[in-house]
Amino acid sequence: RSRKLRKAIYSVDESLKTMLPAKNTVDALEDEIDYCQKLIHVIETEMKIAQLPKILEPLNLLKETVEDDVEQLRISDDPDARVGHKSADSSFFGYKTHLAMTEERIITAAVVTTGEKNDGKQLQALIEKSQAAGMDVQTVIGDTAYSEKENIGYSKDNNIELVAKLNPQITQGGRKKEDEFEFNKDAGMYVCKAGHMAIRKARTGKKG
Repeated sequence: RSRKLRKAIYSVDESLKTMLPAKNTVDALEDEIDYCQKLIHVIETEMKIAQLPKILEPLNLLKETVEDDVEQLRISDDPDARVGHKSADSSFFGYKTHLAMTEERIITAAVVTTGEKNDGKQLQALIEKSQAAGMDVQTVIGDTAYSEKENIGYSKDNNIELVAKLNPQITQGGRKKEDEFEFNKDAGMYVCKAGHMAIRKARTGKKG
């Protein structure tokens, strides 16, 4: 993004090249961030072209990227943060916030976990927090992550209607060591405690 921004500046006035900070030559994220921050500062404070549409768009994109990278570096220093998965090929590093809300989208409870935690495991805590906040919980609607056997049993024992699509990989107990691996419904794979995802799916045993 810094390269695209420089090219945009050169296309407006190549003589402005002399005003830009020296390019980063070190292969380290921290050094690249430092360079980009200097580049942004010079463009915004010393150049009169910062508000040109041709410059403003790549400038804002670079600023957003730098802010994201700085935040990721901050989180990566947190020993409690873990890798989570949004899909089979998309991950993040940090934490997850699990929310319970009413049909009117009023938040009634929140549980913060590390990134690798299974959504469905938080159902009981979300229900009990909502009840403690004064909610009369009669029906819970969720996705396949909430159709675990434990949740079905808990809902039945507490006279709560659980509306969630059943997932055979969860409800039929496809894996014995549930304390070691959890099913990630977004990725459709099992994930270990450290947040590492399985590399493939395999069915074992004979078909009935």
